[in-house]
Amino acid sequence: MPILIPKGLPAYKTLKEENVFVMHEQRALNQDIRPLRIAIVNLMPTKEVTETQLIRMLANTPLQVDLQLLTMDTHESKNTDKLHLDNFYKTFEEIKNQRFDGMIITGAPVEFLPFAEVDYWKELTEIFEYTKTSVFSTLHICWGAQAALYYHYGIDKYVMPEKLFGVFKHKLKDKKSELTRGFDEEFYAPHSRHTQVRKEDIQKIHDLKILAESEATGPHIIATRDKRMIFVQGHMEYDRETLKLEYERDVKKGLEIDVPRDYFRDDNPSKGIVVKWSGHGNLFFANWLNYVYQETPYDLAKLDELVKK
Repeated sequence: MPILIPKGLPAYKTLKEENVFVMHEQRALNQDIRPLRIAIVNLMPTKEVTETQLIRMLANTPLQVDLQLLTMDTHESKNTDKLHLDNFYKTFEEIKNQRFDGMIITGAPVEFLPFAEVDYWKELTEIFEYTKTSVFSTLHICWGAQAALYYHYGIDKYVMPEKLFGVFKHKLKDKKSELTRGFDEEFYAPHSRHTQVRKEDIQKIHDLKILAESEATGPHIIATRDKRMIFVQGHMEYDRETLKLEYERDVKKGLEIDVPRDYFRDDNPSKGIVVKWSGHGNLFFANWLNYVYQETPYDLAKLDELVKK
């Protein structure tokens, strides 16, 4: 089944060319099913790139998804055309009375700022609070995961001695979780960040469980025991060339940047990229959507009953 997105969204053309099953609104009106309502809070500056990556993942299941893109009303995006935002995005104020089966909150390039100094922090905390009652399951990625852990549980982030940059091997810690069903005991995922949350801080919170981790990256996939909140420090949605483009961008700027670890063959950019994360990336997003599909009330108004439990 397809993911339902506006036909004019740039990602629509890209994904159709890749034979990814996407559908526009008019065609969906003829189908007698309730699609999953999924919102993406896109905090990344290159919004069109992030849209395409996440939509590609969400479209790779038999489930129909009705997608809503959200942007921060209290932040002016300098890297995305205003017309694109006006055409395809809404603000939290516009949807705050609606309910969603799932929500994805992306990372953002604001790692070195204290959370309270991020210009849209107040608005983001309103969204975090909203997800408790109006979203069945929320998936937070990278900085978005760190911000949510701080807001919901008081777990702070720490700056690492050097940037964590590359593709890293992880160990599966929970083989029975619906989110990691089908995972190998060891799997790879990309990371690109300067900050981390610490394992010992996660372990102090009974409601949180580490599903996957590695010595190099620390906790990678973390979830509440009811899986209504999921926190992923890596980027399983990344495209083949995402790290390459980031590396080349920083080299061009004259920044000190190491070659992304275990990404190029023999760690040599001239030898090309070896993709080793996409299988588990697709599986993770499919597992999340399936969990949401199986557990969300058909009538989203009944989310109130889950909250009261």
